[in-house]
Amino acid sequence: MRRLLLVSALAAALCGPAAAQAPDVEALASAVDAKVQAWRRDIHQHPELGNREVRTAKLVADHLRALGFEDVRTGIATTGVTAVLRGGKPGPRIAVRADMDALPVTERNDLPFASKATSTFRGETVGVMHACGHDAHTGILMGVAEALASMKAELPGEILFIFQPAEEGPPDGEDGGADEMLKQGIFERFKPEAVFGLHVFSTLNAGTVGWRSGPAMAASDRFNIVVKGRQTHGSRPWGGVDPIVAAADIIGTTQTIVSRRQNISKQPVVVSYGAIKGGIRYNIIPDSVELVGTIRTFDEGMRQAVFADLKNLSEHVAAAHGATVVAQVPDTKGNPVTVNHPALTARMVPSLETAVGAENVVEMDLNMGAEDFSYYAREVPGFFFFVGATPKGQDALKAPSNHSPEFFLDETALKVGTRTMLQVLLDYQRME
Repeated sequence: MRRLLLVSALAAALCGPAAAQAPDVEALASAVDAKVQAWRRDIHQHPELGNREVRTAKLVADHLRALGFEDVRTGIATTGVTAVLRGGKPGPRIAVRADMDALPVTERNDLPFASKATSTFRGETVGVMHACGHDAHTGILMGVAEALASMKAELPGEILFIFQPAEEGPPDGEDGGADEMLKQGIFERFKPEAVFGLHVFSTLNAGTVGWRSGPAMAASDRFNIVVKGRQTHGSRPWGGVDPIVAAADIIGTTQTIVSRRQNISKQPVVVSYGAIKGGIRYNIIPDSVELVGTIRTFDEGMRQAVFADLKNLSEHVAAAHGATVVAQVPDTKGNPVTVNHPALTARMVPSLETAVGAENVVEMDLNMGAEDFSYYAREVPGFFFFVGATPKGQDALKAPSNHSPEFFLDETALKVGTRTMLQVLLDYQRME
């Protein structure tokens, strides 16, 4: 009996203090849940396009300063904010990122905090909406910042908080996004050993968290094709060269790049058109038509082949109509593939399971969406996961998708996001 008591006492001595030191993630998150919801609603009601997130950036910076964060910097990559939380105990240096920009989308949700904002995009007046959920990302990370600041003395290591503008891409002619944040030295001033991020996602129900090891999200590239014809009266099409008909033929024929020229049994490929602009009046055939779109790939060889095929095909189809094209493929620097570091992913998936239960954590298929988080994850090991946004009981595969004017966030996703990110960050710091 005496020996049993001694063994029990030794076990308590070894295990008890460690268990006592484990932070109570539920308590930390519960303390900020109401604030996270309020921040998200406020940001949702006041959305700002990329490189224009002035109000949002001020809200974030003021909050971080009030929490006592160090080295709070603003104006990075135009409107980005970074700050450092230094824990009271030794430990690793890591980074965590949220994006702040909205989209040129007119909201169609009937919410008391729905966006009524408008702005100018590509020379046109547009509605502005957080149709991708970046308002949730910002609110969640503000909550995570407050929760971790409340236990600063017990926190191991240091955490760089990144609030990034222009994830959806900067305005034409401007630089921005993750690549520009890195160019302006955020990882030179603070050298993290790992970086973390999350994204709310319509194809998962609220309460569910998704992950994928290795390549997770596609490379994304934009293209711009201007089809040049010769203007004429609509009643005399033979008097000119119709760029609208040529453009329509280009759109249809270029779909064969995916269906007939790429081995999609190897990796998926997407070529999509997002805008067509040409003409002004019903009875005038215009001089030109502009086509813009996106290319999504996972393989660099396939990516370069699509670039060449799209340019070559558009030029020859236009020539068959007597038209010409100016094809910029790609027209800007695109985002590389988002890759989750396999060892880091294996290490952090148990944290997701701890936060929401293993039954609510799913491994996801390749995602043709893109993320400029990929730039951070090229510099240091990265882990990027997905938080379900569609209400339980609704078919998530049929729900309005991210970027839709009807994209809807079940606000329980905010609680899930706060808890999972806290668990991931704390577990990483404590396991080092």
